[in-house]
Parts: sequence; C-alpha cells; structure tokens
Amino acid sequence: MTQTSENVTWLTQSGYDQLKAELDHLTGPWRIEIAQKIEAAREEGDLKENAGYHAAKEEQGKYELRIRQLTQLLERAKVGEAPADSGVVAPGMVVTVAFDGDEDDLMKFLLASREVAGDDEMDIYSPQSPLGRAIDGKTIGDEATYELPNGKQAMVKIVEVKPYGG
Repeated sequence: MTQTSENVTWLTQSGYDQLKAELDHLTGPWRIEIAQKIEAAREEGDLKENAGYHAAKEEQGKYELRIRQLTQLLERAKVGEAPADSGVVAPGMVVTVAFDGDEDDLMKFLLASREVAGDDEMDIYSPQSPLGRAIDGKTIGDEATYELPNGKQAMVKIVEVKPYGG
C-alpha cells in the first residue's frame, strides 16, 4: 500500500494480491489475446495501411510497459500490516493538513505510492514528493515547510493523522 523508499514498496496483503492478479492476467490470458489480435490484423494484408494492426501493436506496447512496472514493483515489495495508529505521519497514513496555519484551508490525502494505492476517492501524495518528505515523521500540531513547483515555500500544519483503512 505504501512506498517508503526507492528500493522497498510496502504492500498490504490485499494490495499485493490485487497487483499479482493483474500481472498474472496480463502475462497469461491477455498476451494470448493480443497475439491473436495482431495475427488477425496481419492476415488482413498490407501492414503499412492496416489500422487494426497498428492499434493492436500500440496496445501491446502499452501493456508490456505495465507488465514491466508491475514486475519491478512486486519484486521489491514487502508485505506487511497497515501502519499503527501512532499519530505519526508515515506512508500508509491519511493526513489532514492546514495550509499556512489556516484551519479553514484543509487538505486530506493519503501518503502513499500512486501505483499501489488505487483509491479514486482520495488525493494521494508520494512520500518522495516535496510535501511528503516535509511531513514524514511529523505529528499532530507540527508544522513543515516545503518547496512548491514555482520555487516558493509553503507551510502546512498537521491537523490529523490516521491509518488508511482501504
């Protein structure tokens, strides 16, 4: 579920199982299906003007990249429990911050790798992002400053920290 360094990706068992199932599908049934699509398109004749062939090859390239990403992710994965409710900001935690100390300007997000979080309902910030690095290890009430893409500095105050429940 969360990525804590460039070399290790921490996953819950369900997160690991979900990614492994996707990889198994892509390396098994999907590869057979795309090979059949390419062969059928190839039989249609001239490959230079064969839109079906080019579309199938493009789809193949896209999913082969996904297979490589999943393989690398799962090779460095460590399966573990969700983080404890310690009140400390860490990967796998849902964090609420107030910008520049303004308690009315709150943002709630999951500190995790986008690749493995899979939550469409919640914003996700990487632990390696400027904000993620600035707040990692902080507790409720702590303040942190980080650099925005435009080079300016922003300050946030940690308002709430809870383990991600999935």
